Amino acid sequence: MTVVIRAVLIAASLALELAGCATTQQAAPHDPWEHFNRGSERFNDSVDRAVLKPVTIAYRKHVPQVIRTGVSNFIGNLKFPTTILNDLLQRKLLDAGADIGRFVLNSTLGIGGLLDPATRVGIRHNDEDFGQTLGRWGVPAGPYIVLPLLGPSTLRDTPAIAVDWQTDLRNQLDFDTGTRVALGVMSVVDSRASLLSADATLDSAFDRYAFIRNAWLQRREYLVRDGDVPEEAPLEVEPEDP
Repeated sequence: MTVVIRAVLIAASLALELAGCATTQQAAPHDPWEHFNRGSERFNDSVDRAVLKPVTIAYRKHVPQVIRTGVSNFIGNLKFPTTILNDLLQRKLLDAGADIGRFVLNSTLGIGGLLDPATRVGIRHNDEDFGQTLGRWGVPAGPYIVLPLLGPSTLRDTPAIAVDWQTDLRNQLDFDTGTRVALGVMSVVDSRASLLSADATLDSAFDRYAFIRNAWLQRREYLVRDGDVPEEAPLEVEPEDP
């Protein structure tokens, strides 16, 4: 269950962020496997509705906010070596320095990451992964694909998941099996809990699959380019007849 419904975790967040620019569904130019992808998306959604969403609702209802915040901080801190490595691979030395400072401060004064003193002192937070690094190196995204249980991806980003797995401390620290499973479950539930508000937006979409696909691809391009995405050319309007 460590990776259950990553489709919803990622796509719901990005769809909500881009609701303003993705309200009209556009044909994606890189979706040659749409038939497979739609079936995979339906499978992921059915598992989410049957298992993950009910568990997440109960988690938010019965677990105090202070504990949920500590869990989020702890899990986020374990993922920071991935961000730091990809900062360096992209030659973002200032970002790498900030993220190293954040990781060290939260791991020490923050009691292993349960607290977040780095945010209080104004150290910025970056988010990088190996798929973004490949994009910065010029590797094209390739076709869009929805992976069962893993969710939205591209042909470029799919193998990058394995690299990120190796640099994530959740997978590298010497936890016993029970602790590792519990940590994986909590990671998924914690991420899903922060996205419950996105459900209404997704459910109201005329074509849920196309909405998620377009929003995810736009957001992914935004991350790879660090926000430097060229604006769409304005539509040419033919002059009216006199």
